[in-house]
Amino acid sequence: MSSENSSADDARQVWDVVVVGAGPAGASAAYAAAVAGRRVLLLEKAELPRYKTCGGGIIGPSRDTLPPGFELPFQDRVHAVTFSNNGRFTRTRRSRQMLFGLINRPDFDLQLVEHAQKAGAELRTGASVTRVEQHGSAVPDRRTVAVVLQGGETVLARAVVGADGSASRIGAHVGVKLDQVDLGLEAEIPVPETVAEDWKGRVLIDWGPIPGSYGWVFPKGDTLTVGVISARGEGAATKRYLEDFVARLGLAGFEPSVSSGHLTRCRADDSPLSRGRVLVCGDAAGLLEPWTREGISFALRSGRLAGEWAVRISEAHDAVDARKQALNYAFAIKAGLGVEMSVGKRMLTVFERRPGLFHAALTGFRPAWKAFKDITQGSTSLGELVRSHPLAQRALGAMDRRSEAAEASARSASPAGEETGA
Repeated sequence: MSSENSSADDARQVWDVVVVGAGPAGASAAYAAAVAGRRVLLLEKAELPRYKTCGGGIIGPSRDTLPPGFELPFQDRVHAVTFSNNGRFTRTRRSRQMLFGLINRPDFDLQLVEHAQKAGAELRTGASVTRVEQHGSAVPDRRTVAVVLQGGETVLARAVVGADGSASRIGAHVGVKLDQVDLGLEAEIPVPETVAEDWKGRVLIDWGPIPGSYGWVFPKGDTLTVGVISARGEGAATKRYLEDFVARLGLAGFEPSVSSGHLTRCRADDSPLSRGRVLVCGDAAGLLEPWTREGISFALRSGRLAGEWAVRISEAHDAVDARKQALNYAFAIKAGLGVEMSVGKRMLTVFERRPGLFHAALTGFRPAWKAFKDITQGSTSLGELVRSHPLAQRALGAMDRRSEAAEASARSASPAGEETGA
């Protein structure tokens, strides 16, 4: 940007990039745009640090995307996973190398924001965005987006990144369409030292009683993060699963310091990722892995891409060029995270019908455990695994066919199905 344009922008306070939401996606976007030397404003409605319902697992792809010099505030390092199938057939598998690390989101998110600030981004907390406008009286020209805050104040930008979570206002503006919505319930349970010691370095993953559900225990020093997730619409059954899970673990006698719930949302395949000069990333875009509902690595990776492409959009002199850059961003997302999501969706479909099959594979079939290790450690991804391993391709294909056969059998056995030809 020339100095002449820059001084004109200063007079009207036009930011190159405004990022809405200071979670992992927003902080990554702000960092990427600020490192490129642009004037970046990061807006967050809460005061930092703030609590977020989240297991807090940091897998390899998350570590690989962090800013240089970022020191992860690990509460624990995981070397063992105990698997159970609705409380039964429990088996623990171990790894010499760390599988993944566990963080508390308030600390992690704050540190990411601080890195964005060090790179030059300006943070403004207590700023609640009500809407964005790309046309109308609030917008001085076609190269500008108006971000309207609660109370009526307007902030102007050359490009906007929506990273305002799963109930995103920016996502609504872009027209994000959702394919899958799940309810996660979680409790942070302080435990005595003897209990904490038993869990040190080990997590539990329990395949649950509701189709597609599972539970987890993540140790973080003197606190255990215990949670469950399943499809939305099963609220009472999900709550009961968490209560039974906590009781079965012998943790019902301990009072949680925090109990919370959260909806996770996966985008539909044809859901837009941009509109005009506005991009969405992370939960706001519905980007997360459909089977495990892992979202932190998706937030970090999509946030970084959104920040990089927002810089290019901010430099676009007309709508055609801005559109081209936005399409390039969408292509980058779909080529990487989109492939992982489509494999995850297939995995979830099979898992909903055959959780026992997954349990047997992970606890008794060495290649399945190796794949789990490779994905969590970051040496491969779900998408790469299926692309490059014939055995994984064959296994997933066979599971797909079994699911389709079971579906066809259920339809033909249903009188309603015969009647309607469904």
